[in-house]
Amino acid sequence: MNKEDVCILIPTLNEGKTVEGLVREFKSMGYSNILIIDGRSTDNTVRSAQSAGAKVIIQSGTGKGQAVSQAFKLIKSKYVVMIDGDGTYIPGEIDKLLEPVTTGIADHVIGNRFANYQRDAFTRLNLIGNRILNKIFRFAYGVGLEDILSGYRAFNNDAIKQIDLNRTGFEVETEITVECVKKDLKIVEVPITYLARASGTATKLQPLRDGFRIASTIYLLARTHNPLFYFNLIGVLLTVSGVFIGVYVVNDWLKGITRIPMTILATLLIVIGIQMFIFAILSDLIVSVHKENMRMMRKIVKEREEL
Repeated sequence: MNKEDVCILIPTLNEGKTVEGLVREFKSMGYSNILIIDGRSTDNTVRSAQSAGAKVIIQSGTGKGQAVSQAFKLIKSKYVVMIDGDGTYIPGEIDKLLEPVTTGIADHVIGNRFANYQRDAFTRLNLIGNRILNKIFRFAYGVGLEDILSGYRAFNNDAIKQIDLNRTGFEVETEITVECVKKDLKIVEVPITYLARASGTATKLQPLRDGFRIASTIYLLARTHNPLFYFNLIGVLLTVSGVFIGVYVVNDWLKGITRIPMTILATLLIVIGIQMFIFAILSDLIVSVHKENMRMMRKIVKEREEL
């Protein structure tokens, strides 16, 4: 592998205390193509990155997701390694991430932080939240990944071209993973080390708010990949609500009390819930046909490229 073929992508926002050391370490390993996409930092992030030899671009919008999306449209390199600028990842582990993509084993590699993390790297709330979100993802998409929120990743150029990002915030890692699953790209996880944040640096992640947004992203994006999960969940909620109301209505009816409006509501909820189950089956059939057509198209394109 020629290291000139690798672009190191670092999204930053007020990472002045760590970004210079990060860039210099990659430089010392022979990686000269380092791109900083900065979210208008108010500290010395831009100056430090430039003095260390990185190319700095100020993002046009706001949020990590928008920064990554903008960078993906600019990068033409054969391989891309994305790493957070907060110093929680070790540049020296880059070979672990690059090997599967450079050898053709994977299109996208995720660094699994849970394989080896420092004691203070996660708060208890973050650790529990990450575990829950990973389980929701596995249930929704049928892919057993351990760390869908990792900020240390590698891609080949084919993956970069196919990934279509719309989320602007911390949901970007989730959306990247979902896009790779939807596009049938080969995903591999490798164990990495996750360090505690440097002293004096504050996380920009708000666990409850961002956790809810990530869970919402997992659910909403399932519409076009796993409609059984998406519609069945709605169906279950509606049907169970209707049954509970129905039990209450029947119980009162046995006591001689008639509740016509609640009877109508219970009936509507149950009927709509059943309709959601039907929609789920029909949508799943449509998605299955679409996936098969896309596989055939990719196969034809690949065969033509090999000719």
